[in-house]
Amino acid sequence: MSVGGSVQNCSIDGRSFAVAADADVTVNIGGFTNEVQANGDGTARTVKTRVPWSASGIALVIDESRGDLEFLQDVAASTEDKPIALEFASGTVRQGRGTITDNVELSSQNTTAPITLMGPGKLERQ
Repeated sequence: MSVGGSVQNCSIDGRSFAVAADADVTVNIGGFTNEVQANGDGTARTVKTRVPWSASGIALVIDESRGDLEFLQDVAASTEDKPIALEFASGTVRQGRGTITDNVELSSQNTTAPITLMGPGKLERQ
């Protein structure tokens, strides 16, 4: 049976964040995309392009008292990929290494920071 729902938790470099319950997180586990290209003789070939994993639409709950914004900005500024894990409503956990790929901005009304995460390889099921 399929179970959908909120992402329960997002861990970035060992720091755990709650995720807003109404965040609709979109995940690409990475791997390859395929494009079929025509040949002049009527045959075709498949071109495989490697793509990184990504997770977008993640609305992290920000706690200013523990310096969450500064932590996230430091992750975004780092030149090294960090360990990342997402826990889904189904109980599935996916892990990989990656970074924050967009601006880290706080919504003062919701006390959340919407982010996108990306990294090399695949976001592996644990």
